[in-house]
Amino acid sequence: MDPHLLRTFLAVADTGSFSAAAHRLQYTQSAVSQHIASLEADLGTPLFTRRPVAPTPAGERLRRHAALILVRLEAARADVTRALAPPGRLVLGLTPLAWSAPVAAALATIRAESALLRTHVQVAARDKIVEAVATGEHDLGLVDGFTAPNDPLRLPDPGAGGPRAIGVTQSPAVAAVPKSHPLAGRREVDLRDLADAYWIDAPEIAPFTRLPADGLRASLRYDGGDAAVLAGLVAAGHGLAVLPAPLVAAHDGLAGVPLARLVHRVELLFLRDDDGPAARLRELLSAAT
Repeated sequence: MDPHLLRTFLAVADTGSFSAAAHRLQYTQSAVSQHIASLEADLGTPLFTRRPVAPTPAGERLRRHAALILVRLEAARADVTRALAPPGRLVLGLTPLAWSAPVAAALATIRAESALLRTHVQVAARDKIVEAVATGEHDLGLVDGFTAPNDPLRLPDPGAGGPRAIGVTQSPAVAAVPKSHPLAGRREVDLRDLADAYWIDAPEIAPFTRLPADGLRASLRYDGGDAAVLAGLVAAGHGLAVLPAPLVAAHDGLAGVPLARLVHRVELLFLRDDDGPAARLRELLSAAT
């Protein structure tokens, strides 16, 4: 099966529309229709119902395989590219709240050890970091989230051969509130007791929808990736957010209310045990835990 046809197939399956898939892929709608027709002819079965557009049972089966096939193809491409690239390259992907003093210190150490090291740090959402490490686009990934103490993060599964994860840092999770808020100064609060509060939904930084509590409601959505902007919105009274305690402590306008049975955790993602800058950075971060 042609990978280009599989990408078109997944775009139609994800969007539920030939026209929306064409817009996402920057194809014409007729090109998308031709791709799906070619794939159906190759497999000898319809993959979509047309009104409405939805995967058939055969289409659902193909959908389970197509994403993994494309991930493995990208991983193979990245692995070959890495073998041909000159030594001294490190691409690190991280989520906005994954950056910390231990990470900064480890990166400074490895760059001091190799003056010729070409380092690229890219900030992205958690799911994108997981996929980029799985395909080899990133050498390492640092992702964060909120979980019960000593529990691993629940990360998307890119399929067999996906990245492995090790814990790097863990710090208290707090409900960030303005210093004038009635909750400021409380010793601890249960997240479930804040169901009536208004929250800021920041899906690129700290999505409240991933928190272990039902009934939370957003009063404002922030689609950026700057933690300082999110902290400023909380300080100005636009809503609450769950954040790492060190971040809140560093902001003059915020108070942090410790949350029961919840911590902020950062994990390091890697695909293989190899030599070079990625292995050295992994060694330094493991030693810092």
